[in-house]
Amino acid sequence: GTCGLFEERQIGDERFNIFSECPEGRTTTIVLRGGAEQFIAETERSIHDSIMIVRRAVKNAKIVPGGGAIEMELSKFLRLHARKIYGKAQLIINSYAKALEVIPRQLSDNAGFDSTDILNRLRQRHAFGGDAGRWYGVDMDEEGICDCYEKFVWEPLVVKLSALAAATEAACLVLSVDETIKNPQAEQQG
Repeated sequence: GTCGLFEERQIGDERFNIFSECPEGRTTTIVLRGGAEQFIAETERSIHDSIMIVRRAVKNAKIVPGGGAIEMELSKFLRLHARKIYGKAQLIINSYAKALEVIPRQLSDNAGFDSTDILNRLRQRHAFGGDAGRWYGVDMDEEGICDCYEKFVWEPLVVKLSALAAATEAACLVLSVDETIKNPQAEQQG
């Protein structure tokens, strides 16, 4: 291959060969530096996760709005469906719907917003907004809610489906435990 510019740069104590302006370049190197090894490892994991999400988005072009919009719409759908069912199943479906709302609540909490207010506004928009209201999620810029499609807050569909399937499987696994195993030695010590 060819490159438009080759230079040797010193970064910290090490020297690196930098190839840039490569017309057919298909790879990139990211140099991570920091004080603590834990910081570097966490940064590397974050970059890897980000790259994998972009990779999946490029391979599978189907997207859904982010910001908790899909979780709120699923929650609304499940709550409406639960009204048609009687007995324990209704409680289970309502609990699952409530669990889905943890995503927009956590997004609001992490941003320092009043999550109760944000969730109430999202519930109202999803309930009465019709088709246009279904894409509303947490707006990190304006401390409110917004149409996440219009604001380009998107997630790959395959990532969202995978997360929902994994969370559901984990919940089912926990619920399937029908016996608690106790260690008699530990009970005698306590």
